[in-house]
Amino acid sequence: MNKWSTIGVSLLLSFGAMAGFQSCSPKTESGTFEAGKGTFLLNGEPFVVKAAELHYPRIPRAYWEHRIKQCKALGMNTICLYVFWNFHEEKPGEFDFTGQKDLAEFCRLCQKNDMYVILRPGPYVCAEWEMGGLPWWLLKKKDIRLREDDPYFLERVAIFEKEVANQVAGLTIQKGGPIIMVQVENEYGSYGESKEYVAKIRDIVRGNFGDVTLFQCDWASNFQLNALDDLVWTMNFGTGANIDEQFAPLKKVRPDSPLMCSEFWSGWFDKWGANHETRAADDMIAGIDEMLSKGISFSLYMTHGGTNWGHWAGANSPGFAPDVTSYDYDAPISESGKITPKYEKLRETLAKYMDGKKQAKVPDDIPTISVPAFEFTEVAPLFANLPEPKSDDTIRTMEEYDQGFGSILYRTTLPKIDRSATLTVTEAHDYAQIFIDGKYIGKLDRRNGEKQLDIPACAEGAQLDILVEAMGRINFGRAIKDFKGITEKVELKNGGRTTELKGWKVYNLEDRYEGYKGLKFEPLKSVKDAQGQRVPGCYRATFHVEKPGDTFLNFETWGKGLVYVNGYGIGRIWEIGPQQTLYMPGCWLKEGENEILVFDIVGPKEARTEGLEEPILNQLLVNKPLTHRNEGEELRLAGETPVLSGSFKAGNGWQEMKFGKPVSGRYVCIEALNAQDGKDLACIAEMYLLDENGERLSREPWIVKYADSEDVSQVNRSADKIFDLQESTYWSTETGSAYPHAVVIDLGAKHTLTAIQYLPRMESNVPGGIKDFKVYVKEGNFNY
Repeated sequence: MNKWSTIGVSLLLSFGAMAGFQSCSPKTESGTFEAGKGTFLLNGEPFVVKAAELHYPRIPRAYWEHRIKQCKALGMNTICLYVFWNFHEEKPGEFDFTGQKDLAEFCRLCQKNDMYVILRPGPYVCAEWEMGGLPWWLLKKKDIRLREDDPYFLERVAIFEKEVANQVAGLTIQKGGPIIMVQVENEYGSYGESKEYVAKIRDIVRGNFGDVTLFQCDWASNFQLNALDDLVWTMNFGTGANIDEQFAPLKKVRPDSPLMCSEFWSGWFDKWGANHETRAADDMIAGIDEMLSKGISFSLYMTHGGTNWGHWAGANSPGFAPDVTSYDYDAPISESGKITPKYEKLRETLAKYMDGKKQAKVPDDIPTISVPAFEFTEVAPLFANLPEPKSDDTIRTMEEYDQGFGSILYRTTLPKIDRSATLTVTEAHDYAQIFIDGKYIGKLDRRNGEKQLDIPACAEGAQLDILVEAMGRINFGRAIKDFKGITEKVELKNGGRTTELKGWKVYNLEDRYEGYKGLKFEPLKSVKDAQGQRVPGCYRATFHVEKPGDTFLNFETWGKGLVYVNGYGIGRIWEIGPQQTLYMPGCWLKEGENEILVFDIVGPKEARTEGLEEPILNQLLVNKPLTHRNEGEELRLAGETPVLSGSFKAGNGWQEMKFGKPVSGRYVCIEALNAQDGKDLACIAEMYLLDENGERLSREPWIVKYADSEDVSQVNRSADKIFDLQESTYWSTETGSAYPHAVVIDLGAKHTLTAIQYLPRMESNVPGGIKDFKVYVKEGNFNY
């Protein structure tokens, strides 16, 4: 039985109207929605879309209607939602639209509450979701070209979109349903340039949905790369952006088009090992107020974020930055459905734009409970519970073993090592632990680019274990083709000789509740590690609940892994933070005893937990600093010759400055000398370098080697934001830190460079906009 569909009827009834489990019949009158001159037209009348972004997979089904009602009470008139392909087709050809995955029922609940729907069926959605919504099994065809004119990819897209249409094509407004618009692809300009590919996705969607209004979204800087003449064009941008500046390019080419911000970012997502992200409520509200005062439609991404249950959290790129379980997003409605001060301020503003109607009543919060601390009593040690191995001479990825999620153990024997040797793993995706004869030697963390580890002397035949945990696949940029496990090879440099290790036994440890539950458990007190190290394995306990309610299970004393309660995967844990608790919905708890399983690949410091009434989302415990400057380190540019000295223009938007002649090097320093407004602050939203052909270099291998100042005290404004593919995030120096400011970037290899492209912050008046600057390029690193 699908674990998402096992909610008991009696428990759902206890939550009353919130449950929304009953079928809701759509209205039968047909209608129209289209782009008119300067406005959308709903049944022929001007209509401003006020949309709240919600994702039904991130909300327990029992709470769907509660969240929809909260959005309506804000003063919204529409729900905007993604359809996650990999959530509905976990295996090729096996589709599931039942229970937690009942897309049509969610749309009917929207209509029941007089809310329209904007459907975004991908196939790619980003959304900080595993592989951007694409199914992992596509990677079993290693040469596949994702999001391109690849015959196999398009064949699978067509099959999926037909299945989505089978569920909800009958719920378009033309057929009496709530769906007023359907999106074609998603922010494709951030991935590539191919109107041919986007047109094929358009044709697939149109062939399934008929005459519903279709639209595509992108950023103001790139929307024309893939814009199709017969689609509505919308812009995506975040809190604090200069509204007029964002729509200026669209108004220039389509002066009569209705304007819509299809993603107005209310906050931001969190990554493991970085601060919890927040955005000011006043900035968000000012943008919405301005748009509505000008008749501009919007969708607030997110109005309620919810939770990346189980293994569904993705990872950002360039580099590898896995997302936490919580998708709170600093949204107006918290992860657990609580009304926030941001919600209350936004509701007050939206009250001005109700066309004489009264806002709906805000539904009551769902009760929250605490759970007394309890100890775990049983454990199934990982190394004592390995499945039957497979044998391979060379390394293969998880996908080649038909494994999508979880961990994988690679085992072989070592030659004699007299003193020490260096182990190189190319590459471990994503977190590898190295053991020799059962003793923990060290780890390789993909986030930090770690690929090598020194290992001690050992006898010939010593057992080498490499335990690799796969985290979320990258969900943004070209790196979404993200294989898991060890992706290439393992080499040993021993006594001056480098050899590739062969002869592997491979143990597939899939992330499945049934697999964890079927392990051989022992009393915890009987399991002691002979070498005094933490014990990886699956830990089990039960805890008692008098009356179910929402709670936050505390994992501060645990290592790294995944948690199941009553069979529900409630998410990942990792001691580094910032998230230390997992949201536990009351609708998934039972009155009386509840089972909890924690699969911890590191092992806990203390096998205990408790249920708190408030989450812990901003407790960071990392050894590596968030900044890119060692203590006492100072860049020395004396004697260096800049390849470019110039001045940027004031104002928003991209600027390009060409070098006098092509230059070659691996390390690039941009030195900011002063600001446009004469203040101390320096900021850069995005930066590119152009090669000898005038093309943008790939920024996937870029690493920040040095930054003299980075503001990471409250939010993440570190220098790597210069190349994170997100125009709304930015590097910022600390307030009061005096010019000049400098950032040094390692490009990963030597390149010939001809120009730099610079994007300042998106806000009006461009805070931190750089005026005079210098660029330096060297083959070797700079002096410090």
